[in-house]
Amino acid sequence: MRIVLVGFGVVGQSFAKLLLSRSADLYSQHGIKPRIVACVDNRGSAISPAGLDLERLLFAKKKGTVGAYDKSASKFDALHVIENVDTEVVIEATPTDLSTGEPGTSHIISAMRTGKHVISVNKGPLALAFPSLIELANYNGVMFRFSGTVGGGTPILEFAKRCLKGDRIVSFQGILNGTTNYILSKMEEGLTYESALADAKEKGYAEAVPSLDIDGYDAAAKLVIMANWIMGMKVTMKDVARTGISGVKVSDVKNAQSRGNAIKLIAACDSRRLEVKPTEVSKKDPICVNGTLNAVTFSSEHSGQQTIIGRGAGGMETASAVLRDLIEIRDTVFERYLC
Repeated sequence: MRIVLVGFGVVGQSFAKLLLSRSADLYSQHGIKPRIVACVDNRGSAISPAGLDLERLLFAKKKGTVGAYDKSASKFDALHVIENVDTEVVIEATPTDLSTGEPGTSHIISAMRTGKHVISVNKGPLALAFPSLIELANYNGVMFRFSGTVGGGTPILEFAKRCLKGDRIVSFQGILNGTTNYILSKMEEGLTYESALADAKEKGYAEAVPSLDIDGYDAAAKLVIMANWIMGMKVTMKDVARTGISGVKVSDVKNAQSRGNAIKLIAACDSRRLEVKPTEVSKKDPICVNGTLNAVTFSSEHSGQQTIIGRGAGGMETASAVLRDLIEIRDTVFERYLC
C-alpha cells in the first residue's frame, strides 16, 4: 500500500518510526506492506516510487526539512505531490487550524478528487466541514478515516461506532482535552490556575500559546467530530456552546471537593445541544479521571452507560491510530475486491 504523508511533525515522524518497528508483523498479521512513497513538510518534499528509506527520511528531518532527503524533489508542494504521485492513501498530518481548516482541507479535497483514500489526524477540516467532506468521499468512492482526531490512540470513535452499533446512542459526555484536565487536576492539589498552567507548559502538555486548549476550542472540535460521526448530526464549531477553564478559581475547585466532586471541562452532546464547559462531576463517576487522561461515557437506549478511558494525546499514540485506520482501509478494499 503506497502512502503520501503530508506533514512530518511529531505525529508524522512517530508514524514513520512505527512502520520501521512493525514492518515484519504488519505483513505477517495483517498482510500489509505500507510504503511511504512521498513525504511533504512545510519546507520541502521527498519522493520515491519504490518507497522512501524511513531512517534516511527521519535523518533529513533532523537536518531541518524532508527536502534534504532528495534535492531534486524538494521543490514540490503538498498539492502537487498529492495530485501527481501514484498512491492509494494520503495521510493528512499538518497542524490544526480551527479558524480556516487550511491547508488540511485543501489537501483532503485534492486527495479525494484524485481517487485517493484519506486518513486525517488534523481536526480543523472535520470540525469546520465534516458533512461536505463525508459527502465528497462517498461521491468519489474513497474511504475517509480520522480516528486519531479524537482520543489519540484510544479508540473512542471505533468503540462507539462498532462496539455499540447494536444499540442507539442517545447522548455522550466526557473529558476530551488532556491539557485542561491536567491543569484542573493540579488545581485540586492546591495550585492556582496560573501556576497549574505554567506547570503544564513546563511538562510540554500545554503550548506556549495554549488558548486552543484552555478556551475549549480543542474539546469543541472533537465534540463536533463525534456528534457528526456517532450521532449522525450535521454540525460545525459554530453549533457548540463553549466555555473554557480560565475562569475557574481554586475556591471553586475546593468547594466542589467539599461535596465529593471535581471540576472538569466536560464536552456533552444529546439530540438538542452541543456544549463544552467546566462542570462539577462526582468523583465516583467513571469519567472523573485525572492528569492527561481522556474519558467518555456513552448512554445507549437499551444497554445503559459505557465508559472508555485512555490517553488522549501523544505522537506515538496518535500514530497508532493512523496505523489502525490504514489497516481498516486495506481490509475494506480487500473485501470489496473479493466481492
